[in-house]
Amino acid sequence: MSEEKVEIEKDDASATANESYGISDELSKELLEALEGKQRAVVKGLVDPLHSADIADFIEKISPEQRRSFVKYIRKNFAPEILVEINNSAKEDVIGVLGARKSAEAINTLENDDAVEVMENLTQAGQQVILEEMPENKREQMEESLSFPEDSAGRLLDKKIVCVPEFWTVGQTIDFLRSNKDLPRDFYQIFVSDPKMKPVGGVLLSHIMCSNRSVKIKDIMSENLKTIKANMDQEEVAFIFRQYGLVSAPVVNEDGRMIGIITVDDIVHVIEEEAQEDILRLGGISETDIHTGFAETTMSRFPWLIANLVTAIIASVVIGLFEETIEKLAALAVLMPIVASMGGNAGTQSITVTVRAIATKELTSTNMMRVVKKELLVGGLNGIMFAIITGILSYAWYGSLGLSLVFAIATIFTLLLAGLSGTLVPVGLVKLGVDPAIASSVLLTTITDIVAFGVFLGFATMILF
Repeated sequence: MSEEKVEIEKDDASATANESYGISDELSKELLEALEGKQRAVVKGLVDPLHSADIADFIEKISPEQRRSFVKYIRKNFAPEILVEINNSAKEDVIGVLGARKSAEAINTLENDDAVEVMENLTQAGQQVILEEMPENKREQMEESLSFPEDSAGRLLDKKIVCVPEFWTVGQTIDFLRSNKDLPRDFYQIFVSDPKMKPVGGVLLSHIMCSNRSVKIKDIMSENLKTIKANMDQEEVAFIFRQYGLVSAPVVNEDGRMIGIITVDDIVHVIEEEAQEDILRLGGISETDIHTGFAETTMSRFPWLIANLVTAIIASVVIGLFEETIEKLAALAVLMPIVASMGGNAGTQSITVTVRAIATKELTSTNMMRVVKKELLVGGLNGIMFAIITGILSYAWYGSLGLSLVFAIATIFTLLLAGLSGTLVPVGLVKLGVDPAIASSVLLTTITDIVAFGVFLGFATMILF
């Protein structure tokens, strides 16, 4: 194919990419056709104008075989940022095709925090192979960062710190920034430290640029500085950034000395990751579930389904206690699932709000009783309203006033307890040191099913027979 045609297709791809954010379906189709036709030049021409995040999205969507072919085609001009944007399961495939040396070269060009993000999801053997290919100084940085606990601030930090003493002037600081070649690629704030590298304040770049050269840094710095401990959980770090509107914060070791910084762009990823993780855990799946193979996906979902099977058996045992009652009136078997389903849905609403509120620290011991009372009230009011609706419907269906009364009472009790359980179960799990996003849903299902069936059949036995 001529260079002119490739250039035209490249321009078309650029136009397509710029029309809307992300990679379009049309461009994805063109890339797949070029891959199937083994048209290396066309693939390169279509990929060149794309952002690394869009290329990563495309790599995630295609099959493992197509992925390997695609990476081989772009290997020579592979953008290191793709490794940061891509999900974990696809990342292993990409690094496998690139090889240890090429992967090490790519990771070596990344900022420290991005490089750690790429490395931490590899196996220990995979990490060691790539570390051996890195320059000594970069390898030491990686090993130090990877020594911090997983999901801690130490894994997020960038070791390049822009730091000046408080006795410097604005002019000295500006001259230092212009002459220093080893500054971070992007930074928004300069930190001020004492001789022991302990942070004493911070100055925004805008304040420096708007001040005269003779002004002392200590006169324009803010002493209200939020510091992050290296072993702090990343979810706690995200809360601090969100709570106080930070753009960056120094990370300190056990002695209080600065060892790096965390910037808001790193925290945006953490906030998204934590929110997504909580929602997916409620459903018993992982964030890479859509991209992994069928065998791995099956095995990851199996334990969750086993847990639900156990809860279903427990509910069945409760039903079995009222077997004679059900035999006398078949309508009970028809109406039972309605009560249980309503309880499950009401509990899911409550538990979703509660788990998210715990994660964002909106639910604490200070306001817990108020929230519990609110959920009780909501559950009670919904129970009364739906009791009226279901009572009328069941009477219209079966013409039995007693059955309608039983149905209404069971609806009130079930929705009341569903709302209460949806709040207390996650809070109780937190007290026990268990992640509420993992276990809440299973426990809630057990409670609502047992209560729904037990109350409905229990009252039916007392009132109807």
